[in-house]
Amino acid sequence: MITLTIDRNSSGMRLDRYLRKAFPNEGLSTFFSILRKKKVRVNGTVAKAPLILQDGDEVCIYENLKSVQGANTVSALDAQNAEAAKPWGNATQKGWVSKKLAEKTGWVKKNSFADAGFLKDNLNIVLETEDFVIVNKPSGIASQPGSGTRPGESLVELLWQWGEDNELDFKPTIAHRLDQETSGLLVAALHGDTLRELTGLIREHKVQKFYLALVKGNLKKEKGTIEMALERTDNAKGSKMKVGESENAKNAITHYHVYARYEGYDLVKIRLETGKMHQIRAHFAAIGHPLLGDSRYGDFTLNHELKKRLKLNRLFLHSTRLEFDWGDKHIVQDSPLPRELDDVVKQLKRVPLSRER
Repeated sequence: MITLTIDRNSSGMRLDRYLRKAFPNEGLSTFFSILRKKKVRVNGTVAKAPLILQDGDEVCIYENLKSVQGANTVSALDAQNAEAAKPWGNATQKGWVSKKLAEKTGWVKKNSFADAGFLKDNLNIVLETEDFVIVNKPSGIASQPGSGTRPGESLVELLWQWGEDNELDFKPTIAHRLDQETSGLLVAALHGDTLRELTGLIREHKVQKFYLALVKGNLKKEKGTIEMALERTDNAKGSKMKVGESENAKNAITHYHVYARYEGYDLVKIRLETGKMHQIRAHFAAIGHPLLGDSRYGDFTLNHELKKRLKLNRLFLHSTRLEFDWGDKHIVQDSPLPRELDDVVKQLKRVPLSRER
């Protein structure tokens, strides 16, 4: 018999999905078989695949799985730790054990996800709670690993290394993304149940995300909403979003107000109602007011001029505020414009708005 105890990182998962994550070396047919033959019990009761597990549940498997030969009791790893454990070598062959136990027994050395110096220079945690952290991402750092990003230089890998250094039992996971060129605030979960709750809040539009962007020209309306469906297009130069009306286009809503007005430019504060890829950039480009420094949707001639004249070497888009309810607390976290963007604004000639903001 194999006994596993559910912790908060696995709480809320379906039983079948949990088993697949806890024992990735087993075939799907194995789980179908043991569930069908009633060889899995949760808290002493025969359990079916759709059962939602809770923190503290005891899962007993009355079958000798190949990946845990010779083991009587193992500690369950949640989905995130299962992914983290893939490179653990012999530890994976002995069954899923706790990360700390694997290190103590010598089965595995500590993972190294990012260079310590790079971590120190680029990971800025502005709020740390028991459940999540809010980080202030610099421009130029990708949210996740991928093609074109050097190993160890994405925000996710920096968070993994931070979690490793602090001996967390869960790999910190971002609940949403920012474009590589965009700076500002992101929230990352420190537990599996937190991740599921945060992604649920975002899906239900209960996390308010605000941005500051400098756009070309002066908007006719100082306050408004851009509602245009967007669809993704892919080519050799990369993916883009365009305004579309095909069945593949998804509705996208962007609210804005002019935060400050300058000769030829507006600094706009933006609240996203939906969160499509490149939504802000595509929407403002579509209405004739592209973001400054935007190499994909912007005015390339103007960008070249501003690079020389104002030293604007990046996209002028910054995630400036996150706001949401967490338990009995109302979380509000702000981030001012980074110095390189603030220096650009200081060089512009300000003109009055029609009314106070």
